[in-house]
Amino acid sequence: MNRFDDLFDEADAAFNATYQEELNQLKGLSPEDIASITPNIKEYTALVSVVEKASKENISKAQLAANIRQLGTVVVKIAKKTPLLSELFQS
Repeated sequence: MNRFDDLFDEADAAFNATYQEELNQLKGLSPEDIASITPNIKEYTALVSVVEKASKENISKAQLAANIRQLGTVVVKIAKKTPLLSELFQS
């Protein structure tokens, strides 16, 4: 390996980590946390899917927030249960 291989590996790791902490927090919510907002697990699942897609496509935080808002107010409430996703809705 040469020095460029190391740089590419570091760049790949950084790229693949986009929204990883947000996903970890989201997946760390307890069933009780989710049930306190909605009994519908489909909304939680949709939120996880949107964040996973954002991570894969490396979209901006503004676009991620817009995509979450499109899912509705219940999904936004679920997102706000996590510290990093709740930052998207500060204003």
